Amino acid sequence: MSGTRAAIRYAKAILSLAVDQKSEATVNNDMKFIAKTISEHTDLDMALKNAITKQDVKKEILNQVFTDLNPLTSKLFDVLVDNNRINVVADVASQYNKLYDAHIGKEKATVTTAVPMTEDLEIKVLAKIKELTSKSVELENIVDENIIGGFILRVGDIQYNASIASKLNKLKREFTLN
Repeated sequence: MSGTRAAIRYAKAILSLAVDQKSEATVNNDMKFIAKTISEHTDLDMALKNAITKQDVKKEILNQVFTDLNPLTSKLFDVLVDNNRINVVADVASQYNKLYDAHIGKEKATVTTAVPMTEDLEIKVLAKIKELTSKSVELENIVDENIIGGFILRVGDIQYNASIASKLNKLKREFTLN
């Protein structure tokens, strides 16, 4: 938990500096790359979280892996090493991406369906999203056969459940109460 709070603080600080330097989009691309690379390479993640490995070695590893970064992003490595927090670099990158999306008014929506979304369903979902929020939305589709049909939409902290399983459960509750 404290690692997450620290990651949020570092992400806010770097976003603030990036906004001042008008390089927030470039830094966001760097952060996406960092988060993706570390999550895909468990050896790299383990090396960064290893308590025995010295901070300077971790910094050198990061500098060798991530060569073409914005200077502001590279300086983040220095700050994290100086504060003995290099192990949270992936969390900082992920938190930065979330904060950047909020900064530009973009939100992530998750649509859970029983089968991959069709164009028709995607149009209905996007219409429902426009009812719920005025922000631009990045749509992610999760397939879960347990919902039988329909969809479950999550935008931020709002959930809209239009699944067949939900309607069947509602009917079941009504019949058992009577």
